Amino acid sequence: MTFRTPLCDLLGIEHPLVGFTPSEHVAAAVSRAGGLGVLGCVRFNDPAELDAVLAWMDENTGGRPYGIDVVMPATVPAEGAATDLSQLIPGPHREFVEQTLLDLGVPPLPDDTQSGDGVLGWLHSVARQHVEVALAHPAALIANALGSPPPDVIASAHDRGMLVAALAGKPGHARRQVASGVDIVVAQGHEAGGHTGEIGTMVLVPEVVDAVGDQAQVLAAGGIGCGRQVAAALALGAAGAWMGSAWLVTTEYQQLSAAPAMQQALLNATSSDTVRSRIYSGKPARLLKNRWTAAWEQPGAPAPLPMPLQNLLVSDAHQRLMRSGQPDVVTMPAGQIIGRMNEVRPVADVMADLITETDEALDRLGGLR
Repeated sequence: MTFRTPLCDLLGIEHPLVGFTPSEHVAAAVSRAGGLGVLGCVRFNDPAELDAVLAWMDENTGGRPYGIDVVMPATVPAEGAATDLSQLIPGPHREFVEQTLLDLGVPPLPDDTQSGDGVLGWLHSVARQHVEVALAHPAALIANALGSPPPDVIASAHDRGMLVAALAGKPGHARRQVASGVDIVVAQGHEAGGHTGEIGTMVLVPEVVDAVGDQAQVLAAGGIGCGRQVAAALALGAAGAWMGSAWLVTTEYQQLSAAPAMQQALLNATSSDTVRSRIYSGKPARLLKNRWTAAWEQPGAPAPLPMPLQNLLVSDAHQRLMRSGQPDVVTMPAGQIIGRMNEVRPVADVMADLITETDEALDRLGGLR
């Protein structure tokens, strides 16, 4: 019998597996396979584009639930237009980025490319628009990568029957999130890709479960890429697994531009080929290690700027790096599980293997009694 937890009934899913991804095609496929696909919204500058993508998901998830993920601090920052914020970026930082791109042999963007594409989604004001769009769709979950969303966002989601999730890197974070009304806490360990804290998953998950497990569902994230790791998460007390990096080498992800070079880089990487740095967004994030990340570690390189200024600084650079077709410079958040990501496969196959291997691991553990 396939494993189930209370999370399945709470979200109306078959398997307690949540797939975070910037690709609507991957998210929809995860939901169709019985998990919960969660679409990362930060890449959408235009709320109308997000609305169209969520409409597509409404039609392509087979009636299964899905979620969205935003980047929104609980407190509203002092924030002007992107043009105003860009004036706060020091000239030497701009010069460093341009010289590094030149040294790496990265070509400029085509003339018709919109400058700053993908950076506005990191701004609080745009994240609020993402939430407004999502509330008009039948999403089952709104997750926030930066902890608890503002109280009015939580209230609005609950009024529409949506659950609210937040990522936590410490038990204290989890307690504050649950006190603010968060329904699902994602205990994200140090091994995870993207924004991540200092505590490893093996240590963090049981601490968070002990802190808030009687008040909210707890998902384990970070270092989960196979069924044995899902079983380990369940053994630590989690109600399921939140996975992100595993979907980067799926067939469906290839529909995003720049996927070929990025996937080749991931297929070539080992579990040692990531680095935790502030160069991606201004907050600590685990990235694929390459010539771009190495340049920021050289003597004389500037210190990364705080969020969202670092995003503004490197936005065009990220586009150029991703479009360059060079696997050794692509800028990509990725977790330490990349060492076992060795082939490109459909989401349905990844899900099937996760479910089968988790069942086998749980049966094996049961046989030890």
